[in-house]
Amino acid sequence: MLNKKQIKTVSFLVLFFMFVLRSNGGINPLTPNDPAYNDSILLSITGKSVLSIPGVPLHQSMGKFVQDYAEDFDELFENIKLTKSGYLKTIDKVFTQYQIPLELKYLAIIESKLKTNAKSGVGAVGVWQFMPGTAKTLGLKITAKYDERQHMWKSTVAAAKYLTWLYGYFEDWLLVVAAYNSGPGPVLNAIKKSGSRSFWKLQNFLPKETRLHVKRFIATHYYFEDGGSLVTLGKVETEKYLKELEEFNAKNNPGNDKDDTNTIPAFSQWIGVSSNEKDLQLILKK
Repeated sequence: MLNKKQIKTVSFLVLFFMFVLRSNGGINPLTPNDPAYNDSILLSITGKSVLSIPGVPLHQSMGKFVQDYAEDFDELFENIKLTKSGYLKTIDKVFTQYQIPLELKYLAIIESKLKTNAKSGVGAVGVWQFMPGTAKTLGLKITAKYDERQHMWKSTVAAAKYLTWLYGYFEDWLLVVAAYNSGPGPVLNAIKKSGSRSFWKLQNFLPKETRLHVKRFIATHYYFEDGGSLVTLGKVETEKYLKELEEFNAKNNPGNDKDDTNTIPAFSQWIGVSSNEKDLQLILKK
């Protein structure tokens, strides 16, 4: 993960880059109906196409699942956009503070539909559906009169801490999502039984609900973002994708011209990753 200084640098470059684009005619993205949309994002300055960035790939087994899930939950998701935007912004603020991917906020939608008073049959409570023991370990107070699992900010801080710990252990966001649902134990058992740390290879050794939890997270991410990001990829997939982007960046920026701020190749030390047709995200090259 990026440190605070790198996060600030990325934020500055994003803002500056968007300013340059707007000053020169803006971004002309592909639309979801374009045949090339799923493979790349096309950017244009002053009407001239300058770069086509490879899109984040969706696992071959997930196409129909994502489509069906979007159709089944379209009404719910649109309602969340209309009524829960404040909650999503709160999660963004906390996750920015803890330097974890903002897209992990979609896990809360899968957990509770963003309901602070959500309660499961086994005792999990709140937006992040913490069990009492886990909540207390993460610093949340639970009394007969007050349960901090239902406090949006405090419970999200606890979730950020837990997700950070899980990532430090698994170094794979799909396994983190799986472990958030089942606990680390079943994921470790699945790794041992399958002989693999790839979610797609070990998934059948996980409980069915955990396996579906990960797929629902990916589908929800695709609904809200119109595409994937690094949190919808496993570790090996991420490394492959970053390598492809680095090769792409080197190919399209052989001159390493840092003085030319009117074209995308000016940012030679950065790789552009667009998760949808509206926003450009930047990540630091390794």
